[in-house]
Amino acid sequence: MKTIKVAAAIIVDEGRIFATQRGYGAFKDGWEFPGGKVEAGETSREALAREIREELDTEIRVGELFETVEYDYPDFHLSMDCFICTVKAGGLVLKEHEAARWLTAETLETVEWLPADRGLIKRLKGAAEAL
Repeated sequence: MKTIKVAAAIIVDEGRIFATQRGYGAFKDGWEFPGGKVEAGETSREALAREIREELDTEIRVGELFETVEYDYPDFHLSMDCFICTVKAGGLVLKEHEAARWLTAETLETVEWLPADRGLIKRLKGAAEAL
């Protein structure tokens, strides 16, 4: 099975977590943490900064690795490095996503997360206020 390596940003601000709704592809309408594929020659941190710049017109500070999610979709294996991030500059402009929301520990489960992202929600609920 093919492995796809991606990096995802858990963008936090005062106890809130930024979530985006996919606007394209097989998983259109599902909610996720923004990010994207790690290209050849890039680290996960570099890929994440690039993807957020491209998708959200925003510069982020990529912080600590929160978790690496390993998830088997029917057609591929996803390896996703998830980093705690903060906004350095920019307004989180949606260029590829349908919608976005700032969620709290209490509202994290109010959106339909993509399967690979669901595993992070329980852990994030416990850590949200400290982020």
